[in-house]
Amino acid sequence: SKTRDHKAAKRFFKKALRSFHVSKPRVITVDKNPAYPIAIEQLKKEKSIPNGMRLRQQKYLNNIVEQDHRFIKKRIRSMLGLKSFATATSILSGVEAMHMIKKEQIALRDQSVQNQKEFIHQLFGLAA
Repeated sequence: SKTRDHKAAKRFFKKALRSFHVSKPRVITVDKNPAYPIAIEQLKKEKSIPNGMRLRQQKYLNNIVEQDHRFIKKRIRSMLGLKSFATATSILSGVEAMHMIKKEQIALRDQSVQNQKEFIHQLFGLAA
């Protein structure tokens, strides 16, 4: 479709890789859209991404990431929309942090409530 062509894919990858919290990945996993390999090759020619970076097109691996977002989408949907970007940022950050704790995706000495509280305080710059 017109919205999923290689130019749009290239813009998406540039924007995603420009993000402050993203390092240069070794592998990018995407679905089977034919526009992605074209966009990645163009970015490699422009030296926007390293030549050694691999594009992995596998639907089921990408679905794992999408499934992880499902929990957060379910929590946000009940809030009936967020009124400002600042509100959305703070609420989503909190929901994602709690989701990470629940899934034990963070390295804590143990999963005690005290350690979880310290993680949240450190994450959001709160006084201990």
